[in-house]
Amino acid sequence: MSERDRPWVMRTYAGHSSPAESNALYRRNLEKGQTGLSVAFDLPTQTGYDSDHELARGEVGKVGVPIQHLGDLAALFDGIPLDRMNTSMTINAPALWMLALYQEVALAQNPDALASLSGTTQNDIVKEYLSRGTYIFPPGPSLRLTTDTIAYTVSAMPRWNPVNICSYHLQEAGATPVQEVAFALSTAIAVLDAVRDSGQVAPERFGDVVQRISFFVNAGVRFVEEMCKMRAFVELWDSLTLERYGIEDARQRRFRYGVQVNSLGLTEAQPENNVQRIVLEMLAVTLSKNARARAVQLPAWNEALGLPRPWDQQWSLRLQQVLAYESDLLEYDDLFEGSPVIAAKVSSLAEGARAEMARVEEMGGVIAAVESGYLKSALVSSHAGRRARVESGEDVVVGVNRFTSTEPNPLTTDLGAAVQTVDPSVASRAVSAVQAWRDCRDASAVASALERLKTDAAGPTNLMEASRECARAGVTTGEWAAALRSVFGEYRAPTGVSAAVAPPGASLSSVRERVRRTGDEIGAHLRLLIGKPGLDGHSNGAEQVAVRARDAGFEVVYQGIRLTPAQIVAAAVAEDVHAVGLSVLSGSHLEVVPAVVRGLREAGMHDVPVVVGGIIPPGDARKLLAEGVSAVFTPKDIDLTDMMDHIVTLIRTAQGVR
Repeated sequence: MSERDRPWVMRTYAGHSSPAESNALYRRNLEKGQTGLSVAFDLPTQTGYDSDHELARGEVGKVGVPIQHLGDLAALFDGIPLDRMNTSMTINAPALWMLALYQEVALAQNPDALASLSGTTQNDIVKEYLSRGTYIFPPGPSLRLTTDTIAYTVSAMPRWNPVNICSYHLQEAGATPVQEVAFALSTAIAVLDAVRDSGQVAPERFGDVVQRISFFVNAGVRFVEEMCKMRAFVELWDSLTLERYGIEDARQRRFRYGVQVNSLGLTEAQPENNVQRIVLEMLAVTLSKNARARAVQLPAWNEALGLPRPWDQQWSLRLQQVLAYESDLLEYDDLFEGSPVIAAKVSSLAEGARAEMARVEEMGGVIAAVESGYLKSALVSSHAGRRARVESGEDVVVGVNRFTSTEPNPLTTDLGAAVQTVDPSVASRAVSAVQAWRDCRDASAVASALERLKTDAAGPTNLMEASRECARAGVTTGEWAAALRSVFGEYRAPTGVSAAVAPPGASLSSVRERVRRTGDEIGAHLRLLIGKPGLDGHSNGAEQVAVRARDAGFEVVYQGIRLTPAQIVAAAVAEDVHAVGLSVLSGSHLEVVPAVVRGLREAGMHDVPVVVGGIIPPGDARKLLAEGVSAVFTPKDIDLTDMMDHIVTLIRTAQGVR
C-alpha cells in the first residue's frame, strides 16, 4: 500500500440566469466541499453575441450565465478570491476574450494575481466544428486565437491551462474510443504545430507549452474499455511529445486531463438509472492510478429531463466525495499494472488510434480534415451505427429497450418541480443591463480599443493585449466578436449528413414505400426540412434524423445550425417542403418554435406540419401542441424509423390524402 493520494479537483458544471444568481450558486457549491469552479456560459456568450441580438432570443441565461462585459464577470466572481481558486471556463471561440476579462477581474482583486492564477480555458475550436457548434470564425483564424492565448499565458500566467483538448464532445457526437483518441490527439498536434510555427515562443520554452496542454475527456458506461482508453491516451501522448516535439522532461510529457462523464447515455426513461451509470463512468477515470483524472465533474441524474437543480448537483458532488473519502481507492498503487487483459486492450486501442491519426495526417492534418468534412461524416456515421444498435436491441439500455416495466418514480412525481427553470424575465433584465452599460461608457475609449483590436487582427500581433484594452474600456462580448468577424469573416461547418453511411440492418422498406406512394399521390417528391433555430449547436440529433429521413426516401433540406426562425421559414418556402422538423436542446423551444409556426402560417404554408425534438418537459410539450405543433419527440423516442412513419402520416393528413 502506498501513501494515500490527494483527491482530484471536484467540480460541478454550473451557471444560469444571471451573474449574481450564478455567484450565489458557486458560493453554495464551494461551501459543500467543491474544490474548483466550472463555469457554464450561455449560448449568446459562447457564440459572441450580446443578449439583445436577434439570435439570442430565447437563449439568454438558459444553458449558462450571460457574460456581456467586465462588470458581468466581476459580479460572477464577487467575493471569490481568484488567486486562490481553480477555475475552468467552458468557452471556445471567445476564449481569449473571456480570459482577458478574467485577468482584469483578478487584478482588481489583487494587483499581483496573474502569476498565481490557475485554471483552464477550454479553447478547443476543432471539436466545435464537429459537435457543439459554438464556433464563430473559420478554422484558420480560430486556431490563431488559440495560438495567441497559449503563447501569452506561458509567460504571463504560468499556472494556467490555456487550452483543453476536448474528446468529450467527440464521443457525444458518435466517436468510437479509437476515434475519440485519434481525433483529439490530431487536434493537439495542430495546436502544438501552430504555436511552434508562430515564432511567439522560444524553442527552449516549448516544453512549458506542452506541459500546459490539458485534455477534457468523456467516460462511457463500458468502464473497462473506457479505463483502457485513458491508459492508451497516456501512452500515446508520452510518445508523441517525445518523438515529434523532442520533450525530454517526463514531467512535461505527463498526460493531464479532466473529465465530464457521459451525458449522451443519460435516459429520460427511468432516469433513476442514471445514478448508477454516472458512478460506473466515474470509476473508469479514477480506478487506474497511472491514468487518473486530475479533475472530475459529473452530470446530474435528471439532465435528460431538463436543467438540474442545486440539490441534483449536490447529489453528483456527493458521489465523488464518497468515492474519494470513504473508499480506500486512493490508498493503492495502480490496480491494473501487469494485467495481460488490460495490456492487450490498451494496445489494440492505441494501434487503432495511430492508424486513424496517420489517415488524418495524410489529409493535411486536422484542420484540412474538418474543412473536407471527413471528420464530421465519420462521426455522423458512427453515431448512426450506435443508434441502430440501440433500436435493434443489440446494445441494451436498461429501461429504454429492455426491462421497461417500472414502478411510479417518486423523484419525478411532480416533473415540473424535478428540474430547474429559468425566470422568463432573465432575458429582459439582461437586455436592459447591457443597454445601460453601453450608455455609461466612454465612447471614444471604446472606439479606440475596437480599432486597435481590428488592426492587430489584420496583422501578426498577439491579440491578448488589445483584448485586455477592450475589456478595460467596457467593450461588450458582442462588440469584440463583431470586430473580429469584420476581419476574419464567419464560417459554416460541413454537416456530415450527405456523406454519412447508413448502418446495415435498419429496416426501412415499409416506410420507404409509404414515402414513395405518398409522393406519387400528391404529385411531388416528399421534402422534409430539418431546422436548428436559435444558437443551439448540439446537432447530433438533427443529423441522425436527417440521415434516417434520407434513407427513408425523403428529400432532406438541412442547412446546419444557428438559424433564425425567419431563415427557416424562408427555406421552407423556397424549397416548397411538405414538413418541418425542428431540433432544440437549449431550452429555447417556447420562444423559437412558435415563431417558426407563425412564420409558416403568415407565408401561407398552413398545410405544412411542424414537429419538434429535444429536451422538452411535458408541460412545455402541451404548450407547443396548443401553438400548432403537430408532434413533440423527446429522448425517450429512440426509434427514428417510427418517427419517419409518423411524419409521413402527418403529411398525408395535412395534404388530405386518405
